[in-house]
Amino acid sequence: MTRLRKPTVKKAAPKNRLAEISPARKAAFQLLLVIEQGHSHADDLLRSSAVDALSAPDRHLATALVLGVLRWQIRLDHELQALLKRPDAKLDAQILIALRMGAFQILHMDRIPARAAIDESVELAKQAGHRFASGMVNAVLRKLAGVPQAEFPEGNGQQLALAEAHPAWMVERWAALFGMDAARAICRYGQRQPALVLRMAGSEAELSEAGVVVEPGGLLTAARVVVSGDVRALDGLRRGLIRIQDEGSQLVAELAAAQLQRGAKTILDACAAPGGKTLILAERNPQARIVALESSAARFRQLQDRVQPFADRIECRLADASALRDEEGVDLVLADVPCSGTGTLGRNPEIRHRLRLEDLKRQAERQRAILTAALHACRPGGRVVYSTCSLEPEENEHVVAAVLNQTHAARQISLGASIEWLEGQSVLAPGAGSRMQASLTAQGALRLLPGAFATDGFFIALIKKEA
Repeated sequence: MTRLRKPTVKKAAPKNRLAEISPARKAAFQLLLVIEQGHSHADDLLRSSAVDALSAPDRHLATALVLGVLRWQIRLDHELQALLKRPDAKLDAQILIALRMGAFQILHMDRIPARAAIDESVELAKQAGHRFASGMVNAVLRKLAGVPQAEFPEGNGQQLALAEAHPAWMVERWAALFGMDAARAICRYGQRQPALVLRMAGSEAELSEAGVVVEPGGLLTAARVVVSGDVRALDGLRRGLIRIQDEGSQLVAELAAAQLQRGAKTILDACAAPGGKTLILAERNPQARIVALESSAARFRQLQDRVQPFADRIECRLADASALRDEEGVDLVLADVPCSGTGTLGRNPEIRHRLRLEDLKRQAERQRAILTAALHACRPGGRVVYSTCSLEPEENEHVVAAVLNQTHAARQISLGASIEWLEGQSVLAPGAGSRMQASLTAQGALRLLPGAFATDGFFIALIKKEA
């Protein structure tokens, strides 16, 4: 069960004194409004110039507010709705966001006085042009701060979904697929900030000099988890010697690179942006020529900039991987396909509010097209690594099975031997190999579940094209 604290509300400020809104709350309010309107993603907005312009404390608070509100939105709305005079009333988006921000601070941020959270939420509503409704914001938040907080049991899928602020349809699926304990772990992992993980291609000396404290990753010897310190100003980050990349994402590329242990000359990264996996493929295969595809013009420019240190070996192409026709004879294809992203809800919490069950079918159609094209590009005897950051079988096992049913000159093979090889090369952290082996599916694909591993969720399958 989850029990939240009951905060104390201090005496209200004089009515003639308007609360000043902090830069952090102003920024968070604007970002949440853009996300609510479906125009962007939290991860992109929080790395924007507007957020970078804030002071470090304001930047941290704005980030905590945006991600926290998005993570807990389902439960916040449930608790706020019970306090409205008309629970079924449809609120303007700006009022709803002001309420959510105030409620999140009252219920989840111990260091912020309830009075400050209420005053600034009221002022946000006023400055957004809702002076009349600001009185309602004040009344609802004061009521929320003054009543004992409800307990939320987690005995079944629907209860767990509300307690951990996830859509019930997602949680009930996970419980049916992976078991209730795994579903609970996935949800709880999705409610906390993922660790900041670095990939070290250079020396750690710069980290210690800058006061950045790290500890070894749980899966890979090249990974470091940031414990404290600010990595933003590191020169190694600018030069690509230090990169920010989730360990699960790194592992996808390491498993792909392991397929070239026999010596390969050509690699196709079918959905390459932002380029982290492409760089690992280049580092692990110094003799290989790599073609990196990206269909989005904006992400393509990002990819070009990121792989610049290997520009002599990596050819970037603005192209749709599902429409590949001319490329063939490739030794290895990495098809890390666009997906629903349900394995990344801690990092991208807005996905839970946008995704619908019917969206999985649309995603799967594109994924099958990309995997089919990847197999076409692969030479006989070559290999394709198919991966997603989704937990849903429609985007994972079902895609692989559907494509193989139509492509008789290919078969899925287990990643077990690849894991053993990485272990023998000291690429894996101690004990990681046995944990991965235990997470292989019946078909030999690797499934990383959030909560079971301290990573985003990933599905990784290996397919060999028959000679």
